[in-house]
Amino acid sequence: MEGFFHALFFLIIQLYVIFTAWCTATAAAGIKQAASDRAALLSFKSLVDDAPFGALSSWNNSSLHYCRWRGVSCSRCHPDRVTALDLKSLRLAGFVSPAIANLTFLRRIDLSDNKLGGRIPEELGSLRRLRYLNLSVNSLHGTIPSSLGNCSNLQLLNLRDNKLDGEIPPTLSSLSGLRELILRQNMLQGTIPDSLGNLSSLLLIDLDKNNLSGAMPPSFGSLPSLNILEIQDNSLTGTIPPTLTNLSSLNMLLLRGNNLHGEIPPFAELPFLSYLDCSRNYLSGMIPKSLGRLSSLEIIILGMNNLTGEIPSSLYNLSSLKGLELIYNQLEGTLPSNIGNALPNLQVLRMYDNQLGGQIPASLSNASELYDLELSLNAFHGTIPQSLGALQSLLRLILALNQLEARKPSDWSFITALTNCTSLQVLDLRYNRLQGMLPKSLGNLSTSLNDLVLNSNQISGIIPTEIEKLINLTILEVSGNDLRGTIPVEIGHLRQLQLLRLSNNMLSGEIPPTWGNLTRMYELDLGSNEFEGAIPPTLSKLLTLELLDLSNNSLSCSNESPYERCDMTKVSKELSAARERLLS
Repeated sequence: MEGFFHALFFLIIQLYVIFTAWCTATAAAGIKQAASDRAALLSFKSLVDDAPFGALSSWNNSSLHYCRWRGVSCSRCHPDRVTALDLKSLRLAGFVSPAIANLTFLRRIDLSDNKLGGRIPEELGSLRRLRYLNLSVNSLHGTIPSSLGNCSNLQLLNLRDNKLDGEIPPTLSSLSGLRELILRQNMLQGTIPDSLGNLSSLLLIDLDKNNLSGAMPPSFGSLPSLNILEIQDNSLTGTIPPTLTNLSSLNMLLLRGNNLHGEIPPFAELPFLSYLDCSRNYLSGMIPKSLGRLSSLEIIILGMNNLTGEIPSSLYNLSSLKGLELIYNQLEGTLPSNIGNALPNLQVLRMYDNQLGGQIPASLSNASELYDLELSLNAFHGTIPQSLGALQSLLRLILALNQLEARKPSDWSFITALTNCTSLQVLDLRYNRLQGMLPKSLGNLSTSLNDLVLNSNQISGIIPTEIEKLINLTILEVSGNDLRGTIPVEIGHLRQLQLLRLSNNMLSGEIPPTWGNLTRMYELDLGSNEFEGAIPPTLSKLLTLELLDLSNNSLSCSNESPYERCDMTKVSKELSAARERLLS
């Protein structure tokens, strides 16, 4: 029994010695690692040339533990080990130090929205614990390090808004846990690696605004969790892969501004798709009827393609639709008379430059949130519905280049109705068949109105003096009509006016001297009218004027010689000289 206790005593002594040695070694290693982390942080700081507002001032304090330096976080389990570096939006200038890779416990790096330049250090690939890497909105250049594929725990890689070039490294396909890949707005070239389709955890791919070419990888159709796929404004070719119809979790598909051709796949099994943009490509054929089965769709943008046929009636079953843009195609047919009832949440309807006809549906007034209605360059006929005045959110009403008519005074009642649209900024009705006189209620349109464009119709009578109430008007175009009488002096009160076109009418009288007050004017076109009298010298005050057309009138150079026709070249030189004198 005594021998047992004797042996036990020696065993305890041995264990104590081993434990003490382990603790000593661990403490020494901890001190060494702590010194290494501190040195890495100071190395990072040494390559920061500029840190405005004292962003890194605390990093000079030797009495303050580095875990309390601004932007530095340390581990709870390993108190001296740096786990996060958050220095976003501090306007830091300089370079990213390779020594940052010595912070081996790093899980998060956020240096976004600074002014950092140089290359992304290859050494970052040794950070096996790294989960979050955000170097976006800087001036980094060079290629994306292939070594980043070794960051096996990486979940987010955001390098957007830099000057990175070269190809997307295929090694990124090793990042099996990657959830977000954001490389937009760089200068990346080459094809998209097909192997990215193996990243089954991906929720977001954003490759917008690069120089990527080649076909879109069909393997993207194997990403079961993908919510957002953005590859806009590149040079992709080929067709839209039919495999994308397998992306059952997809919420946004944005492929605008490529060289894609062929037909739009029948995206019938994408129950969560809310935003579809395939505009500015070379897509052809008809719009798939199956889009009408995607009950979550809110935005459809298919403009600037070569789409033909009629707009599928199934689209008008999408009661959640907020935006429908089909501009610059070859679509035919009419808009359904109940479109406003069928699409009550519609906010944007852009259909210009197609081959649509029929009347503009009065039911659009039931889409009470509609703020942008653009139907130009079609073949719509009939009168402009008075009911559009019920659209109190309306900002833009552009119905130019159609066959719309106004033959009797009551046909102009839509102008009075539009006075209820108190936020209206643009009214463009040029190149239609509007006849008769402009109603005085024109002056009661929204004071927010910037553009009033009525040129190339058959409008007669005078320009209403009430137009002076449109105090924020910047563009007024009524050229190419049958307007008569004198120009309202009140136009001189429109101090925001920048472009005034009254040419090709039968306007007469003198040019008001008060127009010298329109100091923002850059284009003044009064050509081909019946103006007479002297050209007001006050026009020389228009210092921003770039174009002045007074041709084909009966203007004289001065009141002293009322019958002497002006040499417009001479007038132009004199006005320029006067302007130079004023500037000096």
